[in-house]
Amino acid sequence: MTQGKDSTSGTEVQEEVTGGVEVSNASSEETARYTIFSVHYRWYLTILLGYLCLASSLTANIYFPLINLLAEQYNATTQEINITITVYVVIQGVAPSIFSPLSDTLGRRPVYLLSFALYTAASIGLVFNTTSYAGLLVLRAIQSAGGSATLSLAYAVVADYTVHAERGKFLGPMMAATNLGPNIGPVIGGGAILATGEPRWAFVALVIFGGTSLALIGLSMRETNRTVVGNGCIAPDGLWRAWMDMLSARALKAKSGSNGADRKVNTEDKHQPGATEELRTEHSPSPEGPQTCVPAGRGKLSFPNPFLSLRLLLYKDAFTVLYLAASPYGAWYTITASIPLIYSQEYHFNDLIVGCCYLAGGAGILTGGFVAGKLMDWNYKHTAKKAGIPVDRVRGTDIATFPIEAARSRASYSLLVISAAGFVGYGWTVQKHVHPAASLVLQYFLGMLCTIVHQVYSALLVDIFPNEPGKAGAANNVCRCAVAAALVAISEPVVRAIGRGWFFSIIGLWHGVGSLVAVWILRRWAPSWRATRTASAKS
Repeated sequence: MTQGKDSTSGTEVQEEVTGGVEVSNASSEETARYTIFSVHYRWYLTILLGYLCLASSLTANIYFPLINLLAEQYNATTQEINITITVYVVIQGVAPSIFSPLSDTLGRRPVYLLSFALYTAASIGLVFNTTSYAGLLVLRAIQSAGGSATLSLAYAVVADYTVHAERGKFLGPMMAATNLGPNIGPVIGGGAILATGEPRWAFVALVIFGGTSLALIGLSMRETNRTVVGNGCIAPDGLWRAWMDMLSARALKAKSGSNGADRKVNTEDKHQPGATEELRTEHSPSPEGPQTCVPAGRGKLSFPNPFLSLRLLLYKDAFTVLYLAASPYGAWYTITASIPLIYSQEYHFNDLIVGCCYLAGGAGILTGGFVAGKLMDWNYKHTAKKAGIPVDRVRGTDIATFPIEAARSRASYSLLVISAAGFVGYGWTVQKHVHPAASLVLQYFLGMLCTIVHQVYSALLVDIFPNEPGKAGAANNVCRCAVAAALVAISEPVVRAIGRGWFFSIIGLWHGVGSLVAVWILRRWAPSWRATRTASAKS
């Protein structure tokens, strides 16, 4: 048995080693930190998550410049190549409903390893498959399955190691990195064609990306799932343990020369690395999330029902938040889908210039990612001060008693009004053939505004389901993809019937007015709905 003192409270803490796992006998009044991961490691993990999240958007957008060459290489029609895109999008919507809930029980790290193993294997297959159209179809489906869950998984990981008051600070840079995919994807794909004239080199780039991602996950990504490691108090074992931590532990054991030193190494080894010494005795639950530590540091394998995430739609508070997250995503997709048609047909730009037209909206999306992060944290602090609730950035705030809906939705009214006006202006600017600079400027601001709104309510969805962030992320992914697919499917028939001016006016009014009503409902009734749902789940 060892004895120590909690440096943050002065509480005497006793620990004993039972079955190779340290058990804390701290007093019940002691409140643990939300996470024992160091600030430096949390920032490293945030950057890594941003890189990993490129998998979905980069892989989708690198493909578009290859369509004509792929049709020629596989002796297929353009429509048949488009079917591979459809299959990719369908799997992109379904796969997170399997992988994300699985990460809630099995753990984040094993699911990340599995997804990128599938992704990298499929990418290698695409490099060597140069004749079979059926092979192309199947391999793109596997590639989509491996890469499409990365964003919802990343939201869950961030929720594991950040308190609500700081969540925006970490989500902002992560989302900014993620949103590089739609911008650099076409550039890489087009560059591969210009340099080699062969589409396989674009797939080689994806192999390099997948391989480096898999290596980084294996070497340095520690398990963060709070049902597996709590706040980091229990070190994971086996597959759940980062390879670098395994190597460090073995090096320490090899270096120690006595049995007593070996026992000390083994004792300390039961904590997650990345924590300061004074935090190593803190095992108590944190109020912001579940802290059930599995003594073995292992998750549980249970094949998830992909339809369970859709049950969130049956909860009134979750349905409202899902609508608010999907609406800006779908509305923005109508713009990105129309860019090739607008700037090639209306403004007669060549393919290179049309590709460059994506950069305006991409810059807005990057800006929106950073702004959303700052805005979320500022709104949280303001709401806490107004409610007289202290902001504890170390141990976290009890979300059950905090008006999180009011904090996240603050400033939404003005953002939505400006966004709705921007869509109306964009449609008529294009229809009246105003100088393209006007529509590109509007693209920038609409990309920024839609990203802010989408990111804020995506974070809120994870906030109100702290026990199942993976499932919440999966539901968000399904809903936003479904809304985007439906809007894109009807866009061209509607445009042919009423013109782009009226089409984008309708999109703006639907997005703006519908979301304004949803925000009003959220602020008025969602807190009581959430309390009722939580009480029902506990009973």
